[in-house]
Amino acid sequence: MLISVVVATYNRPDALEAVLRSLAKQDDNNFEVIVADDGSWPDTAAVVERTQRAFSVPLSHVWQPDTGFRLAAVRNRATARASGEYLIYLDGDCIVARRFVRAHRALAEPGWCVAGGRILLSERFTTVVLANQIAVEDWNIARTIVGTARGKINRAFAAMWLPLGPLRKLRSRRWQRLRGCNFSAYRADVERVNGFDECFQGWGFEDSDFAARLIASGVRLKNARLATNVYHLWHRESDRAHQRENWERLQSRILSGATNAQVGLDRYGSKERSDHA
Repeated sequence: MLISVVVATYNRPDALEAVLRSLAKQDDNNFEVIVADDGSWPDTAAVVERTQRAFSVPLSHVWQPDTGFRLAAVRNRATARASGEYLIYLDGDCIVARRFVRAHRALAEPGWCVAGGRILLSERFTTVVLANQIAVEDWNIARTIVGTARGKINRAFAAMWLPLGPLRKLRSRRWQRLRGCNFSAYRADVERVNGFDECFQGWGFEDSDFAARLIASGVRLKNARLATNVYHLWHRESDRAHQRENWERLQSRILSGATNAQVGLDRYGSKERSDHA
């Protein structure tokens, strides 16, 4: 089964380069990467072009004009471009361990969305990691413990891998479980809800809306922490001007039991795939 990894980014080429470096080291190579670019400057495209030359799997770049925070729209564009039967959504500031794709594949199950977690890097350590190209994706548990003790990361335990089995399916209807920086699902389930809703513009809750609509459609959330956790580079908070509006929209959707994105994936499907063919 081909997996498509959709990496969302905006004007952070140094972080994207570190993420792509970690994806190039995967021990499962049956995947492709689509960089979903929400209007970055040309230096981001330059990173993708430079990386493509020696990348071990197919790597492409989907760009849209910068008219504000439109993560839902660029994820839809990238999803339409993707060739995989299974989709992993990753933020462009989240460095992954070598087993990341393999772990998502192992947890993949039709009718289930895999919700991963994250390990937070401090502001100072993030600067050091990017400036010196420190490969945190290669860290073992001993190094993560030391990193936690020195305040570089927030928790070492989250870097462990544990086979939790049926425990991963507990509380599977909680939309709060899904973090937008690291989750995956079958394409058929993403298409079932028409992808991400572009009514959510500006920061806030577009990923929660996606999770809530999946659950309303019958898809459940599987807990992938202690299996797929990523190293999340520090960043300043996004502009929260639309937070209240998006929260109210989310609550309305949950109460209505809506499953279909009002402005969603079907806007692009035929065009993006024909352009890609």
